[in-house]
Amino acid sequence: MRQASVTPHSTLYEQVAERLGEAIAAGTLRAGDRLPSVRQLSASERVSVSTVLQAYLHLESLGLIETRPQSGHYVRQRERPLPAEPQVSRPAALATPVSVSALVARVYRAANDPRIVPLGAALPSSALLPTRRLNRELAAIAREAGEVAIEYDMPPGCLALRQQVARRSLDWGCPLAPEDFVMTCGASEALHLSLFAVARPGDTVAIESPAYYGTLQAIEAQGLRALEIPSHPRHGMELDALEAALTKRKVAAVLVVPSFSNPLGSCMPEENRQRLVEMLAGRGIPLIEDDIYGDLHFGPRRPRPAKAHDKEGLVLLCGSFSKTLAPGYRVGWVAPGRFREKVELLKFAQTVATPTLPQLAIAAFLRDGGYDRHLRTLRRRLEAQVRQVVEAVGEHFPEGTRATRPEGGSLLWVELPRKVDALVLHARALEAGISIAPGPIFSAQKRYGNFIRLSCGFPWSPRLEGALATLGCLARNMA
Repeated sequence: MRQASVTPHSTLYEQVAERLGEAIAAGTLRAGDRLPSVRQLSASERVSVSTVLQAYLHLESLGLIETRPQSGHYVRQRERPLPAEPQVSRPAALATPVSVSALVARVYRAANDPRIVPLGAALPSSALLPTRRLNRELAAIAREAGEVAIEYDMPPGCLALRQQVARRSLDWGCPLAPEDFVMTCGASEALHLSLFAVARPGDTVAIESPAYYGTLQAIEAQGLRALEIPSHPRHGMELDALEAALTKRKVAAVLVVPSFSNPLGSCMPEENRQRLVEMLAGRGIPLIEDDIYGDLHFGPRRPRPAKAHDKEGLVLLCGSFSKTLAPGYRVGWVAPGRFREKVELLKFAQTVATPTLPQLAIAAFLRDGGYDRHLRTLRRRLEAQVRQVVEAVGEHFPEGTRATRPEGGSLLWVELPRKVDALVLHARALEAGISIAPGPIFSAQKRYGNFIRLSCGFPWSPRLEGALATLGCLARNMA
């Protein structure tokens, strides 16, 4: 039996069960396969027979395996019902002041507790990331770079990394030059700088609804107003609704996540991206495009950014390596078009520079092809994990639950029956050792009171399935 990472604080039988559960999830053990006998597994795992029996009982209680009298234990064939998809969102057509930070802080205060099952975290598990390889790159550069490694890397930032990102833009179908990019401290800073560059306090910014709470916090921090636009769970922002809104009120900018939005996981069709860019260009309105999930597509091709249709320099394209490579490195970028000089000055005023060593390490990783190999594996793992979470929601959650069908990224948006209060469910889930992201933090209007966002960024395991079963039970009791 291969060794797998196990959850801190889990008991010995839970560790054995997790390893078997991961083998089932990965397809190493398939439906109908016979598991090792109790004595065989006891010997290979170097645990007692009673520990193995407990592990098998635990897996059986989760529906992963079944016991056949006088035959042994087998991987169970499960036909799981898939929930229906949510409808198009219908926010009120109001430009709303934003005040979500206090709620976000309350929700995420316990997010770093290792005892909590992190179903609310919007990041991939470190088990899916090339940590050792990056650490080797970082150590080698620290030894060899000399003084360069500890000096400020003034805006626009590390040339070696800007060159690598520019080369990748050819694959996006959006060829950009190294001088088109400004390196930032993650995509969050890229979005903040973009908003500063195109809007002033009191201005209105049109956004998807639901929208990532970090976007709402950025709008709140700058004293802007949010205009929530209806969004389709598969196709993203409804452009007819946006166009109607633009005829009625002045909008300083539009901010969207065309590729696998947070929290919907929607992917805007190519023709809609072109229409969006042309619609805004005709009105002289900047488009801030958050492309942080673009590399995490499940299909054969990466979606082209809306920036590929930009002829006026009005699209500010933002991205980072936080969701694909190293969240803690905090390395992102923005290609701000005609606003480049202003963004560079704002970058220097806010944080002076992006840390040098992480930029150099990522540049080296990209240069030798390691990033593309890693992405191929990461995308396969995330696609499988999203499917498993959707199936678990269909099996364990109350009747009437709906869930999105993301074609990329690592997030799932779940609509619960109307009687289920997402904030109350969040509190009860935390008491059970599970974190979720409740719907109201994804709306300036505090909508989506019966919605939650679930993370699919962690390897499938009995502990994860058990948490989803518990969450479903809590929701059923409330419904």
